[in-house]
Amino acid sequence: MSMHKPFAITLDVGSSLANHTGSWRTSRPVYVDRLPPCNAACPAGEDIQGWLYHAESGDYEAAWRVLVRDNPMPAVMGRVCYHSCEPACNRGQLDQAVSIHAVERFLGDEARSHGWRFRRDAPRSGKRVLVVGAGPSGLAAAYHLALFGHEVEIHEAGPMAGGMLRFGIPKYRLPRDVLDAEIARILDLGIALRLDTKVHRILDSMRAGRFDAAFLAVGAHLAKRTYIPAGTAAKVLDAVSVLRSMEGAEPPLLGRRVVVYGGGNTALDVARTAKRLGAEEAIIVYRRTRARMPAHEFEVEEALQEGILIKWLATIREAGDGAITVERMVLDQHGFPQPTGELDTIAADSLVLALGQEVDLSLLEAVPGLAVEDGVVRVDTGMMTGHAGIFAGGDMVPAERNVTVAIGHGKKAARHIDAWLRGTTYQPREKHQRADFARLNPWYYADAPQTVQPALDILRRQSTFDEVQGGLDESNAMFEARRCLSCGNCFECDNCYGVCPDNAVVKLGPGLRFRFDYDYCKGCGLCAAECPCGAIEMVPEAI
Repeated sequence: MSMHKPFAITLDVGSSLANHTGSWRTSRPVYVDRLPPCNAACPAGEDIQGWLYHAESGDYEAAWRVLVRDNPMPAVMGRVCYHSCEPACNRGQLDQAVSIHAVERFLGDEARSHGWRFRRDAPRSGKRVLVVGAGPSGLAAAYHLALFGHEVEIHEAGPMAGGMLRFGIPKYRLPRDVLDAEIARILDLGIALRLDTKVHRILDSMRAGRFDAAFLAVGAHLAKRTYIPAGTAAKVLDAVSVLRSMEGAEPPLLGRRVVVYGGGNTALDVARTAKRLGAEEAIIVYRRTRARMPAHEFEVEEALQEGILIKWLATIREAGDGAITVERMVLDQHGFPQPTGELDTIAADSLVLALGQEVDLSLLEAVPGLAVEDGVVRVDTGMMTGHAGIFAGGDMVPAERNVTVAIGHGKKAARHIDAWLRGTTYQPREKHQRADFARLNPWYYADAPQTVQPALDILRRQSTFDEVQGGLDESNAMFEARRCLSCGNCFECDNCYGVCPDNAVVKLGPGLRFRFDYDYCKGCGLCAAECPCGAIEMVPEAI
């Protein structure tokens, strides 16, 4: 403590000893910022820890504004995102992961109820950008480009905006008033939306509208087909058409017994939709086992709860009038299904194929330099195609196809489009080192299990399109936000200040964190050992 102070004062600041306090200290503490694993796992690049920090203090608008810096549709994402952030959450190794998606949904719903709007402060750039497709990727790109000051026009082939959010996700997962409100808030930035406007040739559309750049975000609306022998009376439909028709005035007529062929989330959505339309039986036929099903586990569980039947290790051989013939399969040593020759018959009024989707790439005809491989467009690290000024994202490029990835593509592309229009290159900030669980001191945190979201009762789930998952109320949302461990970043808990035996930790004021007074610090490392979030590191003393 003070006994060291006179020695420190007599140091020649120009000497090599100016960076340490004496031979008793071999390492010194420094404050660091690390990358929370939730942030790192988010395909949309959200600052999850940043908005949770504001939410736990009850400043929900501040939390929402941090959130929408990256994602303009939190009420939607909190409902349909597959929350890859949560398996990465360090809290999961303590008790249960923070229910990040539930707090995000709460903030999105708060914004709707309070009428919070986006702010467009950037000066007009004078540049025009064409966005093709009003799905999640196109909407996200348009939003960010508008905030950069560019004039944006969206051309959408369909009669309504939303893309696969509207035509691929049932209302029991995403109520349409929620979707409409988030789209309207984006368009309120001055973005022009032209519905029923299919782009046939992108270069012609760019020339006609005098656009300086374009972002292609056409969704995968074309159903993949497979050959199944079918009688003339057999009713064979595709999943994309069935879900799309749910947005019309007349729901599809599927009958009392519906068979769905496929193992993805779309197959589950169609089966659950059929049940709500009055089907007595909705059966999914899938070639492999549950462990190998590409659908998310929580969706499989919800479907089973609703009475959806799943016939594992089976493939469809023939569709007849009122019956489906299936063949039993077995998995070989590599996990691939192999036929057995054993056949079963399933009564069915209709067969719905849910075998995946493809993108209509006809608008790319005669674009010099633009390359297509395996049904998707090749882009560089800045999301630009081989033709200068034309960018692409979402379902059109090689990537996992989900809403979060699509929104992340829109944001990333907008940043690179903005830089390209200004004659510069966008350089993302260097990421901090990951804040893994081993760096934390979790004994400071009491057990606090994850808040369970309310769910609609089974009978109503089977007969209505009411939303299945309910949201958190304010008290639960704040509790859930406070479960965040603030991995890798100081949240001013005062632990270092309280445990330092040498009074070497200096408070800088609310929101400004702390600094170390190395004239007093003897490098004992107690502060680093007691930091709950791993935001202090001991580094070798400079010589």
